[in-house]
Amino acid sequence: MALRCVMAVSSPCSPATDAVGRKVFFSKTLSQSHRTFTFPLYSTNRSSTARIARFRCFSSALTPQLKNTLDKVVTSNKVVLFMKGTKDFPQCGFSNTVVQILNSLNVPFETINILENEMLRMGLKEYSSWPTFPQLYIEGEFFGGCDITVEAYKNGELQELLEKAMCS
Repeated sequence: MALRCVMAVSSPCSPATDAVGRKVFFSKTLSQSHRTFTFPLYSTNRSSTARIARFRCFSSALTPQLKNTLDKVVTSNKVVLFMKGTKDFPQCGFSNTVVQILNSLNVPFETINILENEMLRMGLKEYSSWPTFPQLYIEGEFFGGCDITVEAYKNGELQELLEKAMCS
């Protein structure tokens, strides 16, 4: 599982500790706009103006294996909908709306139920940089969620895009 670290600045008077319990003091600062960025130095001495930061590591759900799998799924199908439930039994009103739109356009599409796998659900949010579901992919490209799909359907853009996809 991949890790990503985030730095959170705390008060200048309380020291932070690293993963092995050493006190971490920050004595070099860089100001940019209204934020102060600090660089870590391990020290037992600190100046009264030093800013302290804590590093927190969060696991990333988008592993290289999951990314490869998602790449294969979205490129091997012309239209893929990642949704809550299935096309025969949507478990979310937004997912149901997109399914109804695709059905009304007589477009063959695959669905993936994101409720069956928590890692898939979390990884897909990172993969698409889109926080909600459903997520529609057309010809390997992220198209959008429910609101975007509805708007594109209403203005004819979706039909045009899907016709091109089906002909290629």
